[in-house]
Amino acid sequence: MQPYFHSVTLETENCKGCTICIKRCPTEAIRVRNGKARILELRCIDCGECIRICPNHAKRAIADDFSLLSKYKYTVALPAPSFYAQFSGQDMSISRILQGLLQLGFNAVFEVAEAAEHVSLAIRRYIESSSIRPLISSACPAIVRLIQVRFPELVDHLIPIHAPVDIAARLAKEGIMRKLGLRREEIGAFFITPCPAKVTAIKQPIGFQESWVDGAIPITTVYARMLKVLPYAEETPGLQEASSVGVHWGRATGEERAVRVPRRLAVDGIHSVIEVLEEIEVGKFHDIDFIECQACRGGCVGGPLTVQNPFRGWVNLEELTRDLPSEINPEVAAEVDKRWEEGFYNLESEIEPRSILKLDDDLSRAIEKIELLEKTVQFLPGLDCGSCGSPSCQALAEDIVQGLASEGDCVFVLRDGVQSLAEELLELARQVPGSISHQETDDKTTPSRDGREE
Repeated sequence: MQPYFHSVTLETENCKGCTICIKRCPTEAIRVRNGKARILELRCIDCGECIRICPNHAKRAIADDFSLLSKYKYTVALPAPSFYAQFSGQDMSISRILQGLLQLGFNAVFEVAEAAEHVSLAIRRYIESSSIRPLISSACPAIVRLIQVRFPELVDHLIPIHAPVDIAARLAKEGIMRKLGLRREEIGAFFITPCPAKVTAIKQPIGFQESWVDGAIPITTVYARMLKVLPYAEETPGLQEASSVGVHWGRATGEERAVRVPRRLAVDGIHSVIEVLEEIEVGKFHDIDFIECQACRGGCVGGPLTVQNPFRGWVNLEELTRDLPSEINPEVAAEVDKRWEEGFYNLESEIEPRSILKLDDDLSRAIEKIELLEKTVQFLPGLDCGSCGSPSCQALAEDIVQGLASEGDCVFVLRDGVQSLAEELLELARQVPGSISHQETDDKTTPSRDGREE
């Protein structure tokens, strides 16, 4: 099996073993053992929730930086719509923001918001041709991995269409190749990303072999540099082409509004998404055509690699799109119709479930471990307190069966064991006869200093 790449990693020296992260991880991918957190590779979906809530900054995202640009003859920046939401001001505009990226050293820019318009229309076409309901957006890579890991029976509900960033990279590179005669490998396409899950999606794609995106630079990294160049950036005609439809993909509800099918809904925040997916598992929401699912509260403007407060980000996007067209350009729609027939937007392969709990390769031993797992769950107190370093009693039972923990890690089991041991020792102490010296003392008198017996 190919090893998994993870953009979320631990800074072990910063970890205090506080267990806050284990309770918030949506896939129970974190354990605390010997006073330090550790991430279980098979369970982690790189959502960045642990980065967001860790008080000790013990989790961080691995991403690219500007040094990677020097590897390519020509570079293009792919700003996420949520990138625009980081900036505000009376004179601020998307065109100025794009010009700022050029001043940072990129040779060109291509709006991911423009590709989002393509994807919106492609999703609408797919919904019309599919009988599965509800269909779930695959644009958020953290949600795709969440479904693979925790809701494997729902993978068929994911829409097998490329995310906007992949379409943006391909459209940008193909245009540059035609215009300048460069080869694909000579062009570097860099996504300005709001979250670590998108870094993972680029390094290890799902549904296709190789991404057209060559790197992902966090918004937090780009933002500081942008503040230095924006005062000198001017409006540049032709840089900004996307409508407000594509730009609003940067916040929750933006995608479902862009798709515009009759019965649709949007849900943001990974724990809210889990509640909806649990209901879909039991047969609910079958009357809904399309569900936009965003792992981050507020959508991508709430990503862990952003700078601005997500609520302010919503306001900034509204201000920046006030004068933009509110409809997708008919020329874009005609291009999508043509490319749809060519299969341009479709993933190359099916999205597969991801197994996270394989007790044993041998079937008979696996069955024995399942029985042991059930007994262990019944033995544990069922309080899900997390004091043991596992997020729940069920998770601790799985760890015990797999040899990663012991029953003594449960403080309640340990307390009961110590109490029982103490009672046994007390009972034994009562049963032990007195020592010989004590018996002799009882039988003999002790002479006093003056020779008289006492």
